[in-house]
Amino acid sequence: MSAPSSPSRVGVVGEVLVDLLWRSGERQVTPVPGGSPANVAVGLHRLGRPTTLVTTWGDDPPGELVRAHLESTGVEVVRAASPAGRTTLAMAYLDRDGSASYDFLASWDPERLPLPADTAVLHTGSLAAVVEPGAARVLELCRELHAVPGRSVVADLNVRPAVQPDRLAYRRACLRLAAVTDVVKASDVDLAWLFPRLAPQEAARALLAEGPALAVVTLGAQGAFAVTGDALVRVAAPEVRVVDTIGAGDAFQAALLDAIADGGVPASRDGLASVLERCVTAAALNCTRVGADPPSRAELDAALAARHV
Repeated sequence: MSAPSSPSRVGVVGEVLVDLLWRSGERQVTPVPGGSPANVAVGLHRLGRPTTLVTTWGDDPPGELVRAHLESTGVEVVRAASPAGRTTLAMAYLDRDGSASYDFLASWDPERLPLPADTAVLHTGSLAAVVEPGAARVLELCRELHAVPGRSVVADLNVRPAVQPDRLAYRRACLRLAAVTDVVKASDVDLAWLFPRLAPQEAARALLAEGPALAVVTLGAQGAFAVTGDALVRVAAPEVRVVDTIGAGDAFQAALLDAIADGGVPASRDGLASVLERCVTAAALNCTRVGADPPSRAELDAALAARHV
């Protein structure tokens, strides 16, 4: 996929935070700026996609780390006013295989969520979709854009039970969000927690029933699948040496958003398979590096070309 001739802007709305990385067997914690929406925005920027991140952070030491990180990425950032003035912290516990589990000290209370007028695709999800009072404002913004012809709304549920342990309340929030999106994405782990009695494909169709045109499910090392009203498409992930999995889903999501901004929601089976292959390759490249480190467009194109040699 070549760089688009007339790029469309993606607006990313959601949290930026500081991950406190604690690896199994180690005694020191490493602070690393991140947050799923912020990682997605960085991934889009590296793919050459015009991107604006709308977020909040506090005037505190973690906030200074966040500010410096965002400045270093080159991503266009709109800092929304926040009454609490706190930066979200996440304790990320890393197993020996690189898998992460999280606890949060979360704050998400933007007063306004101003998007650039030329935003063609809106992305949100993760903490921003469930932590109040910001979640209600995010939902309303999605509802407004979803009603505008030619605009697309995409969400990554990226379920974090630590911020909302009430499964029913979390599920309702996700279904409300799905109802005002064109594409909704989740991992198989997300769906197992939200819908413990449903298989992944059944859970994806439960999301699809709320109104999106497409539901995408990531399967870790097994790849990903997507469902539409009449199709099921599955792709395998490339085999790589995994350093850790932090940010893999965000790299996947950035590639998905880039494709949607370029050509709309994929409609054909072949088109959807091609997009999913690009997404799982982006995620796999991220896993070969420490932390959230999504690929550039050149790196992604080269990896895809190598797969088809």
